[in-house]
Order: sequence, then structure tokens, then C-alpha cells
Amino acid sequence: MKRRDFFKAAGVITAGTVAARDLAFGRGFLSGILDSGKKPNIIFILADDYGVGEVSCYGADNYKTPNIDKLARTGVRFTHAYTPSLCGPSRATILTGRYLFRTGATNQDSTGRMKPSVETMMPNILKPAGYVTAAIGKWGQLPLEPSDFGFDYYLKFTGSGIYWNTQAKGKTYLVNGEERILHDKEYMPDVMHTHVVDFITKHRDQPFYLYYSLSHVHAEILPTPDSTPDSKDIYADNVHYMDKLIGKLLAELDKLKLRENTLIVFFGDNGTAKAHSDQAKIGGRRLAGEKGTMLEGGSLEPLIVNWPGVTPEGKVNHDMIDSTDFIPTFAEIAGAKLPTKNVLDGHSFTAQIRGEKGKPREWIFIQLAGMWYTREAGWKSNQKGELYDMSNAPFEEKLVPADTKDPAAIAARKRLQAALDQLNPAGGIKDDGDGTGRHANRKNRNEDN
Repeated sequence: MKRRDFFKAAGVITAGTVAARDLAFGRGFLSGILDSGKKPNIIFILADDYGVGEVSCYGADNYKTPNIDKLARTGVRFTHAYTPSLCGPSRATILTGRYLFRTGATNQDSTGRMKPSVETMMPNILKPAGYVTAAIGKWGQLPLEPSDFGFDYYLKFTGSGIYWNTQAKGKTYLVNGEERILHDKEYMPDVMHTHVVDFITKHRDQPFYLYYSLSHVHAEILPTPDSTPDSKDIYADNVHYMDKLIGKLLAELDKLKLRENTLIVFFGDNGTAKAHSDQAKIGGRRLAGEKGTMLEGGSLEPLIVNWPGVTPEGKVNHDMIDSTDFIPTFAEIAGAKLPTKNVLDGHSFTAQIRGEKGKPREWIFIQLAGMWYTREAGWKSNQKGELYDMSNAPFEEKLVPADTKDPAAIAARKRLQAALDQLNPAGGIKDDGDGTGRHANRKNRNEDN
């Protein structure tokens, strides 16, 4: 396949917001699993600051990721999966299934003001369906403790990019509220892996949901236990070590005879950080934008889904996916009821996981601070009413003249504006930040973050 075809989207059809028919989709396939009580385990692996240009199965020039590639080779790889381009807003979207103008998590600091009395996160949806739940790793800008939002078990560290106790925020970590010491020569990603294995071993006889939020590859980039003293690329060492840990997790699942009944989802929380974005090339080309931007390099993420016996091997799917979609998808697979107190924005893509056509989205929506866009297969429209030709994405986004006479562009502008009118993000919770998505205004800033 030519690289220019690699990201080319197939045609899609209209999809609305979550409705009863979305959860009914695929019910026949799942009914045997649910009726037998053998609900699948769900492991959601979230890489930090990790975009498609750093995954070799997406064509990355400078990085090799054999274990992630194996997941794709034996599962489904999605080429058009999106999330807000900074970690706090992204994680808020993933865990609630709601767009940022609804939750108010429009910037890194405002994310920390979400309340469990208002927002229902993934564990509280899956637990009534019989799942035991764990959050292991970065909790980031999210507020309170994972247990306050329903997780039965958690390990979290302070901040981002924690690897060794030589770092200011790497001295300690919390396990279910108890402070633990990160000892000399202990590597936080290895500590996390040990807790992951302990959790899945302890709960091997009941369905579990694991939110596994990695340290890799967020800065501060430090040598890994495998780095040699003369390593020429410490960042690549970190990518390789993350991939190695995923391989170790797969080996543990095989050892415990859990692999056949475990759905694994690998996703990134936002695009590659600016310091490394020039190296995140595909076919010699840099992606447009990087972490924190409203361009493809900020929000386009690797998404790989693997479930032995369910996902077809080596399937590449070009449907539009955004990070609100995990809530309804996991709920459908788990046989769980969706909460009804809040509007949910996600669409189940369970059918696509099975390799079927399903009912794909026509468009996705991404927001950061007071900026937003709707994106479909070939076009993108933002809050300014600007239309972009995305035929050469993710490498280039071509601004379409406002007075264009191109019928396709005119029709796309109309479709995407109708989508924005339907959502009405301007009528939601206003961003109180500095406009970048990184901070709230000082007077509104959450100083505990």
C-alpha cells in the first residue's frame, strides 16, 4: 500500500449521538458471551504524548514497536482516531464520553474541577455489570483520587513523565491512598507493570476493566533500564521500553490463560510533544502540528484494538472515531447500562472491532479551550468558519478560500456547519483559560493541580 493511501478515508454514512440502536448493534454476537457470564476483560492502554508518527505499523520512519505492531497484525488498526490535544482534556473526554463544552474540562486546570457528583466515569458504568476496576499510572490533571470516580483499585503518581526517584515528583506514589516510596533503582514503569500483573492475577476469575495510563513517553525523558551509557537516542529507548512492557503484559495474559477473553485497546492521549515532533515522520514527512495544536499532529492518535477470536487479523479501518466513543463501546461489550443523567456524545464502534461495517460516524468533534473543529473524511471546519481540505492529511491542511466555487467544498462547509449547529459548543460551558488550553486564568486556576 502506498503511504499516500495509508491515511485515506473510506466513505462514511451519517451517525447521530448515542441512542438505543447503537447499543443494540452487535447484540447477537455478544449475547452468547453475556448470557454465559464470560464477559470479556477490558484493558485500555493509554500512552502519553504519543502520536502515529512513532508507531512502526503506522509507517513511522524512526521507531520500531514490534509488540504494538503485533497487536495490529492480529487485530484492527484505526487510521482516523482523534482526541483533544492535551492530556487533561483528553482524559476527561475518554473517561466520561462527553465533549469538553459539556464537562467544562476545556483546559488543563479546569479539568481538575470536575466532580464525581456531576460526571460519571467509566468504572461506575462497568461495575454494575459485574466488573472490578483499576486505574494504574498517570492520573494527571484529573481531580481527587481515582477511587472518588469509582475505581476499586489504583496506583497513581504526581504529575507526568515519572520514571526514577531522582525526579522531584518521583519520590513517592500512592496505592489506594497509601503513600509508597519509590526506592533507588526502582523504575516507575516497572513498578506499574508489577501492580498491573498483581491486579489481573488476583481478579483472573472475574471480569475486570483496567485503565493503564503509561508514563511513557512524556518528558522528562530519562534513560531506561535498557539504555546503554553511550545511547544515541534516549527518546527512542523510551519508545522501545514502552513497547517492551506491552509485550510483557501480553505474555502475562497468555501465562494466566486470560488472553482469549481479553479485549486490549491501545490509544494515545495526544500527539507527539513539540521537542520530538520533527522525528515523528512517516515516509520522510512531518505531520502537521504536534501536541497542544488543533492540527492533525495534535489529535490524530494510534488506535489498535485486539481481541482474539473476535477482531479480524490485520484489518485496517478508516472510519472516523473520537475519544467519546470508548464509553458506549465498552458499555456494549460489557453488557452495561449507560448513564442517563447527562448527554453522551460517543458512538459505539463495536461492529468495527468485529471487522464489520457498522454505523460509522460522519464526523468527529475536537475542542481545546475556546477552539474547536468538526472533521469528516476529507474536510475540516473550525470555530472561525474556516474550511480545510484534508485530502493530504495528516501532512497538510489546505485552507479553502471563503469564496470558493468548488461544489464539493461548498457542500462540505454546509455539512460541517450543520454539525456544529447541532452541537452548539458556543452555548456550553465557556473556557476560562488563557486560550491555549494549558492554563486557566490565574484567578480561576486550580492551585492544587
